[in-house]
Amino acid sequence: MVDNLNILRLLCDKALHKQVLLLAIPMVLSNITVPLLGLVDAAVIGHLEHAWYLGGVALGSTMISVAFWLLGFLRMSTTGLAAQSYGADSGKQLAIVFTQGLFMALGFALAFIALHSFIADFVFSVSSASEQVKHYGQQYFSVRVWSAPAALVNYVLLGWLLGTQNSKAPMWMVIIVNSTNIALDILFVVGLGWKVEGAALASVIADYSGMIFGLCCVYKTWQQKQLPKLLTLVKDTSHGLSRFIKLNRDIFLRSLCLQATFTFMTFQGASFGDDVVAANAVLMSFLMIISYGMDGFAYAMEALVGKAFGAHDKQQLSRSLIGTFFWGLVICAGLTLVFSFAGSSLVGLITDISKVADTANIYLPWLVAMPLVSMWCFLFDGIFIGATKGQEMRNSMFGAMCVFFGLFFGFSDMGNHALWLAMLGFMAMRGMSLGVIFYRQWREERFFMV
Repeated sequence: MVDNLNILRLLCDKALHKQVLLLAIPMVLSNITVPLLGLVDAAVIGHLEHAWYLGGVALGSTMISVAFWLLGFLRMSTTGLAAQSYGADSGKQLAIVFTQGLFMALGFALAFIALHSFIADFVFSVSSASEQVKHYGQQYFSVRVWSAPAALVNYVLLGWLLGTQNSKAPMWMVIIVNSTNIALDILFVVGLGWKVEGAALASVIADYSGMIFGLCCVYKTWQQKQLPKLLTLVKDTSHGLSRFIKLNRDIFLRSLCLQATFTFMTFQGASFGDDVVAANAVLMSFLMIISYGMDGFAYAMEALVGKAFGAHDKQQLSRSLIGTFFWGLVICAGLTLVFSFAGSSLVGLITDISKVADTANIYLPWLVAMPLVSMWCFLFDGIFIGATKGQEMRNSMFGAMCVFFGLFFGFSDMGNHALWLAMLGFMAMRGMSLGVIFYRQWREERFFMV
């Protein structure tokens, strides 16, 4: 791609590092508020008089989170397409991408609201939770479902703003949503005593607060770039719509494979006993730290690659890859050192139950290897999202899922070690397969082909 001398020259380029970090760091900072929100939710609801309140919120919020997470393709596809339009300096296409994403988000939201009672009836009918937990889970779900329009539109807003190389606005969007949620959680649940419904209402208001802020940011960008008025674009929304739908379909199928893998990890771990499932939960929190750290750089990669892809600028793309991979390597090397020398201490901070901590320390070496193995899949995901190559991502994820299940069942006599071996293989396969596809397409001059 570039020779060693050029790589060294780029690594000394302060402007390149500034460009990467200005996109990545705001998203890393905003990601920090996500686990903080979870901790506050658990603390506020967990101090009510009965455990089933916390169980109901956990069940209801999981249903919402899974549904919204599976629709996360709205952000990914919007980021890639918006960045390409931005790189191609096509204001009209940039506006069309936003319009298409907005209509699709609202369509999915209305469908989800219309079907939510059927979804709830099905999930609660197959759940083995107690009647009290189901009752409060239903109560939480029936309120929280009204956040769907805002939550899904927020995906589009985040993706579009990132695509225009603006990471500060998405950062503040996420911070506003989570900080509003935390403040209203305390007010509604502790101050006003609204319990489960209060927690759900706090999330609804928070999502709409983030949406209002995001729309203001989009409006400001719209005015600055003198994009066409929204109403004049309605008749043009069909332009490129088939590509948009196909891309979203492929990313959705990819997300299903990813969800299947992590769901199996949780349920299979539970079959190994209470200490193991608790230890896995501790270690999975470390995996989330890796994810939060690398997601910021993956988002930067999406925006930079999309811009270069839209401009058909190979030199700009090479700069983006080298800068982002360098910082990804720095972050993951740092996490590896932390887990190597302070992993046991971190486990002790999360749990003071000796059996759980001892069990977690047995499987800790798998986490030590995870950052440097998994960084490639996060960054290559960013490359292929920026290039809007959904089919390759879908196929890669399906292959990685097959590797995961193959490794687990092939080494199932190792028990929980087999699960972590499978997860490490899953992460490695995602990065390797996308890396091979990228190398071939680049060498054969096919990477810039849509």
